[in-house]
Amino acid sequence: MSLKGYDLHFLKKDIPAGIIVALVSIPISIGYALVAGLPPIYGLYGSLLPILVYGLITSSPRFVFGVDAAPAALVGGMLYSMGIAYQSQDAVRIIPVITLFTAAWILIARLVGLGRLVKFISSPVMGGFITGICCTIILMQIPKLYGGDSGRGELHELLIHIYKTVSAGVQIPSLVLGLGTIIIILGSKKFIPAVPMSAVMMFAGAGLNYAMDLGQYGVKMLPEVKAGLPPLAIPDISLVHGNVRTMMLQTLIIAIVIIAETLLATNNFALKYDDKIDNNREILAYAMSNLAGGLVGCCPVNGSVSRSNIADQFGVKSQVMSISAAATMMIILIFGTGFIHMLPVPVLTAIVISALISSTEFDLAAKLRKVDRTEWKIFYVVMFTVLIFGTIYGVLIGIILSFVTVIIRASNPPRSRLGYIPEKDQFYPVDRTTGTREIKGVLIYRFGGALFFANANTIKDEIDDLVTGDMKAVIIDASGITSIDVTAVERLMILYTKYKERGIKLFLTEHSGNLNDQLRAFGAEQMFKDYAIVPHIYQALKSVGINKPYELCDCEGDVCYISINGSAGSSQIAEFEWAYGDQAEARMEEVANSLADKLISLERVDEDMIREAERNALGSNWSEIDEEKFLDFLEFQLAHLLELGKIDLEKFQRVREKILLYHAKLDMQINDRNSEELDEIIRTRIVREEQFRSRFPDAYNAFAEERARHREILKTDYPEIWERIMKIRREGEDKDKLRDKVRDKIHDKHLFPGLDEIEHIVDGVKDYFHRKK
Repeated sequence: MSLKGYDLHFLKKDIPAGIIVALVSIPISIGYALVAGLPPIYGLYGSLLPILVYGLITSSPRFVFGVDAAPAALVGGMLYSMGIAYQSQDAVRIIPVITLFTAAWILIARLVGLGRLVKFISSPVMGGFITGICCTIILMQIPKLYGGDSGRGELHELLIHIYKTVSAGVQIPSLVLGLGTIIIILGSKKFIPAVPMSAVMMFAGAGLNYAMDLGQYGVKMLPEVKAGLPPLAIPDISLVHGNVRTMMLQTLIIAIVIIAETLLATNNFALKYDDKIDNNREILAYAMSNLAGGLVGCCPVNGSVSRSNIADQFGVKSQVMSISAAATMMIILIFGTGFIHMLPVPVLTAIVISALISSTEFDLAAKLRKVDRTEWKIFYVVMFTVLIFGTIYGVLIGIILSFVTVIIRASNPPRSRLGYIPEKDQFYPVDRTTGTREIKGVLIYRFGGALFFANANTIKDEIDDLVTGDMKAVIIDASGITSIDVTAVERLMILYTKYKERGIKLFLTEHSGNLNDQLRAFGAEQMFKDYAIVPHIYQALKSVGINKPYELCDCEGDVCYISINGSAGSSQIAEFEWAYGDQAEARMEEVANSLADKLISLERVDEDMIREAERNALGSNWSEIDEEKFLDFLEFQLAHLLELGKIDLEKFQRVREKILLYHAKLDMQINDRNSEELDEIIRTRIVREEQFRSRFPDAYNAFAEERARHREILKTDYPEIWERIMKIRREGEDKDKLRDKVRDKIHDKHLFPGLDEIEHIVDGVKDYFHRKK
């Protein structure tokens, strides 16, 4: 902890934050101490000296350390496997030894740099592991909600135990207390998140017991604990005799979990405030904190995300918070332990379960399901491994899957075929970017990531599949290749020689100079002699006689034809599509709906406000094509709000007028850059109008009036553009032409599940044209 430049005004935030952290730690630390197999008081011991030591050493100004779920569950599992009774004297004697061994492993990791390997344990693996542990502990604790004893073991054992305890009888007052506490705590996170409800419910439970003597209703209470500071004692290492191998292996796993979970959480937390974290110093802090924990007899300690979030809510600025928390806990241990035996077990259990529910990472799993199904599966594999086979196997499977994931990703890196957009004079992936076309007779292939033995055949096989007989050159865009090994160079040279014999020149380009050193060292000298390694793609094209303007391929389905310099299609890349891919339109519609709600709440709207709102919402990956589409969504959403009665007609007309003027000027800007682009926009606009009418036919009438007003503005201010727009729209009366245009533009399978519906759409558009005429 560094107090250099510390502002004394921060004390009014750090000290209260520390007090709150200490109060919240009372029920949570007691609960986790019980999970680990220790008497309740040892949870409080773990919230005194270890948190103080961590606060003095750590480089993080605001993260909280203490007794936490994962190490407690791992220790409890060790006791269970060793046949040691929970809360027995044997447990009290052996757990400090476990903590000491854990501290030693963490210190070794710091000294030999093993902490660097932890970065290979991915967030899905760690999230699945933590979620599995939380679910396991919840299942252990459930019987205590209705008067039973906690369970032990894996999933099937816990479910059997729950069944037996329910069959033996449910203690209704206990169940009401427990469920009520859970509902209040979880509900408060949504409605009053700034209130430390765990501490509030702890005192409320003690107060209720004091007032009503809940024991007379069969509700269990915590045992009395002796007041005073924890005695310091060196753990008796001789207790591991006969269990050395088990102790070494399982404490190593606990150490890995502490380092991985806390480092990941600390660094993620630091990003919020741009805090500078020294990972080596952090690992040292973990080791020293656990050493302190061993001296006071508690189980291994860990970083706590939940308590760090609580401190953050109170505006913590530095580790003065940890000093304040330790001082508060010291006062509680000396003067306040008397109230602990007043705590109803169901209330304490409910507080622990609520903390565990908040610690699960199912939100991460939901996110992974949308973006990466492989990592989503890994998350649940690790979670269910922990539940079914235990925490030890969960850690091992998690570590194995982490390294397997790294290998799989490295062996299957991102890659794409590149095409050219003349007006941008740049190359873009053809499968992601509208208006991109490949150059005739050339394959441009981008490969990202390290090129090594595991993926060398991938690049070879894919290029072989893509090369056709009429090609002059294969150009590998190596801008994403960070390194190459000898096996990959051998495969590259085989590919190079094969194509050279077929009269096809293979180039490597756009890479860094460091890659050239590796290529020469591993035997690719011939490519340098043949000038097959060049700095830029355009130089490779020029060397095989392909110069600007490039002859480009246009494709419809599987049929391609040739045009010169992009005379067909959209001439400007839709940059928002490039940034968001197939999610672009849904994202754009979502933002348009939000912006419409905001605009109707404002007293005054002008063009600058619309433009600024667009930029704030959608960022810099934005072109006129994107903006035109976005304004369509915005105009329609306003019409929909009018239909719903959320905006009065006068305000609707006032806001609409500003948007229409802005939209008309945008049409003029696009026309100035490229007249063909406006043609493309109008054709797309026709399809979008029909989509709007299909989804919200009533709101469409107001939108159609708005679109007619748009054209009136154009007719008055920009007659040439108006004439072109009307000419394109009149083409829509030709049914066959319009069918082809609509067929090319419809992508929304939910709205238009089959081309058999095109006939209906075309007839509707024709009716629209006739009404407007």
